[in-house]
Amino acid sequence: MRKQIIGLSAIFIVALAMMPGQASSHREAPLTAMDPTADNTDVYAFTSPDAPTTVTLISNFIPFQNPDGGPNFYPFDPNVVYAIHIDNNGDAVEDITYEWRFTTEVRNPATFLYNTGAVTTLDDPDLNVRQFYRLTRIDGPRRTGTVRELSGRLPVPPPNIGPRSTPGYGALGGGIQQLAGDIRVFAGQRDEGFYVDLAIFDLLGLGVGQAEGSTDGFNVSSLAIQVPKSALARSGAMPTSTTDPNAIIGVWSTASRFTTRTLSAGAQTHTGALVQVSRLGNPLVNEAVIDLARKDVFNAIEPTSDAAALDRVTDPEVPKLLKLIFNVDSPPAPRNDLVTIFLTGIPGANMPAGVRASEMLRLNMAVPPTASPNRLGVLGGDLGGFPNGRRVGDDVLDIVLQAAAGATPLTPAFNRSPNNTLGDGVDRNDLPYLTTFPYLAIPHAGNR
Repeated sequence: MRKQIIGLSAIFIVALAMMPGQASSHREAPLTAMDPTADNTDVYAFTSPDAPTTVTLISNFIPFQNPDGGPNFYPFDPNVVYAIHIDNNGDAVEDITYEWRFTTEVRNPATFLYNTGAVTTLDDPDLNVRQFYRLTRIDGPRRTGTVRELSGRLPVPPPNIGPRSTPGYGALGGGIQQLAGDIRVFAGQRDEGFYVDLAIFDLLGLGVGQAEGSTDGFNVSSLAIQVPKSALARSGAMPTSTTDPNAIIGVWSTASRFTTRTLSAGAQTHTGALVQVSRLGNPLVNEAVIDLARKDVFNAIEPTSDAAALDRVTDPEVPKLLKLIFNVDSPPAPRNDLVTIFLTGIPGANMPAGVRASEMLRLNMAVPPTASPNRLGVLGGDLGGFPNGRRVGDDVLDIVLQAAAGATPLTPAFNRSPNNTLGDGVDRNDLPYLTTFPYLAIPHAGNR
């Protein structure tokens, strides 16, 4: 238990500090734990620090990738439809969806090798296994809206196999594509940028032994898109101020599979309608808020159905564990303050007018990026960070624990030690984040 939080005074800070922050959603539900290529692990939404007229949206999949995991490594699944959704009017229904669909090609099936020599370009003939994707935008509901293709076939950079196979990976693995409409897009392997000591799942085993970064050295597969704010705003114009009703968006990500899979010797086919199998907005909602009885259901429902899990927010489990294990008192149930923040956004900050309660990241796009980001986001006085969206460096686990314990000015009786010093002891990522798109670090190399 550590870390003193500085005093907060502005109303915006006070309100946002009550957001029930979460961590990350790796292997969070029984079915996704068995389906890693569709396992949505983290979602980020933030004003791009080096391009402040744009917003960057990132969704990660396929957790805990060992860099040495050959010979097949960790491809995107051609039978999964990956998507990032934006609700720009607060009705809990997507108004814009960016959708990625992948294909895989093998140049020489007569070898077990992923590559037959050093790979120095994305179209290098020595790259034997190649993936490609197409990006579309759907305006309106994802299954029935207007579909517009934003790209032709774009290459996915290979994984960072090792110094013999992928020398100079920083240049090779860039894979950033510039599209019309001032859009940049990326799909490929990245360093696992979520830092945490997963002793949290050993009955909140915080402060027991030396803190360790449990995700250090692992990679993930990232989908990232950078788009002008005007392309996401309901009005189609750049938001003019933090009070502009067009400034606030809700963001979440999903993975969907076809309903029928038919297996045969050495092959499988996928047919039927698409069904959602993974969903993520705020991190760790499914992992540490939703109970086992409803985890798989939560992954399948739309935000319009989130009232089905309302009781898990009004009477959360983490504060009970804090009391049981550490004798840390928290505000009593029902936590109606958390319901408001968690499901609707904060009035005057990032709550849309006429909002329908639903779980998603909410971002006020008019809040400018911070020159020196504070890892505690709003709890650290930095309005550009979580829970006003989420940046790659925000220490969401520490924010979780402190908010769950009521260590905010809205509940002054609990805004004291040890409540406001809770944390896991891991304060930074094992690799430095990039200062430009896609911001997550270059993936760890195999054969180190």
